[in-house]
Amino acid sequence: MVALSLPNPVALPAEPSSPVVVAIEHLDHFYGKGALRKQILFDINLTLAQGEVVILKGPSGSGKTTLLTLMGALRSAQSGSLKVFGQELLHAKKRRLIQVRRQVGYIFQAHNLLESLTARQNVQMGAELSPRAVDSSPKERSIQFLQAVGLGDHLNQHPHNLSGGQKQRVAIARALVNHPRLVLADEPTAALDSKSGHDVVELMRKLAREQGSTILIVTHDNRILDVADRIIELEDGRLV
Repeated sequence: MVALSLPNPVALPAEPSSPVVVAIEHLDHFYGKGALRKQILFDINLTLAQGEVVILKGPSGSGKTTLLTLMGALRSAQSGSLKVFGQELLHAKKRRLIQVRRQVGYIFQAHNLLESLTARQNVQMGAELSPRAVDSSPKERSIQFLQAVGLGDHLNQHPHNLSGGQKQRVAIARALVNHPRLVLADEPTAALDSKSGHDVVELMRKLAREQGSTILIVTHDNRILDVADRIIELEDGRLV
């Protein structure tokens, strides 16, 4: 496995420090309206601490991805309380959701890389979207992070020339390039073999240790459970 060596953290604006990154109390969530309204999440109570690696397990349709998208401010909470970085997302306006979203790194099963861009350009695009002050250019940071995930020799390769594991490493670099306080990964190893899957999750775990980020991994993959500080399970929309 490639040893992760992240560049020194960039200079970010001062933010209130708190050991609690996500605080959820009595969270319910519904899809649809009227007769078609269906409850997806039931009375969720959960706290994620700074620097923690948490795995969220559960069968398909149990509400895992819905919970992840709520934490990532991709949708606003409907009932209960959901605080991310101390910001309440219950009935949150678009502006607040965007502010929180910019401090979150996302890693998805499908990579979501742009085929027309090289590995460096894909990561650089993520770096350029950050409004934060930094001490190096987006290009320099993208190169640093690709080197950190073992792809220093593949900077100019397009995704169709990369293996599944390499694509996922590019996605990790893109998610981490702005030093997010929270990293959300939805089935990041589903398309990978056992070794590649374990390697990419180890990279994320090392980030939590070196950078103080909190990581939540949604997975069915029992092969990676050993990297977690804590494992929680969701079944039929309820934490068990």
